[in-house]
Amino acid sequence: MTGQVRTVDGRVAGRRGQATRQKLLDCLSEMLSSSPYRDVKVIDVARKAGTSPATFYQYFPDVEGAVLEIAEEMAREGAELTGLVAGRSWVGKSGWQAAEELVDGFLSFWRSHDAILRVVDLGAAEGDKRFYKIRMKILNAVTNSLTDSIKELQSKNKVDKDVSAAAMAGSIVAMLAAVAGHQKGFQSWGVKQTELKPNLALLVHFGVTGKKPTK
Repeated sequence: MTGQVRTVDGRVAGRRGQATRQKLLDCLSEMLSSSPYRDVKVIDVARKAGTSPATFYQYFPDVEGAVLEIAEEMAREGAELTGLVAGRSWVGKSGWQAAEELVDGFLSFWRSHDAILRVVDLGAAEGDKRFYKIRMKILNAVTNSLTDSIKELQSKNKVDKDVSAAAMAGSIVAMLAAVAGHQKGFQSWGVKQTELKPNLALLVHFGVTGKKPTK
């Protein structure tokens, strides 16, 4: 945790206070993975953390406020997803490797943060701008870099100039997000994880390059 951590009333939290605050966030994260977001109450989070609701309210205005803290931290981690695309070559075998690593990294990130991402998606779908901004921050990390990659291929006449780089990149990332959030559902269709990744990478590669991959 970096920078000063403050209580709801503006006081700077000491080391013990910061540890308590983090424990509350950790317990809330754990509860979100096993309970519906709407069912999580302050008293339950406080009890799980071994403290009181009054202590919870010292650091967060409500459960939603604490959830937003977790979501913001996740979004900061999500910014690193840009490294899956930025500066990568999409020509020849390098293009197939880039597609595979993008898919693998994206799906892994979603699995690691599945519980909080479900809450973010719910809030964004309900029109809450705070959750919408967090969701877009994560998706933009990949979309912007992918847009640049497609534009670079266009500048080298490797992708048709009529392709809208931003529209294509946005469509690819929206597809990745939808598939990532539906990973468990593929099992009901008889699709194994080992089958999902290469086929998704095939779609990503074709979307970026317009060509069959060289493996």
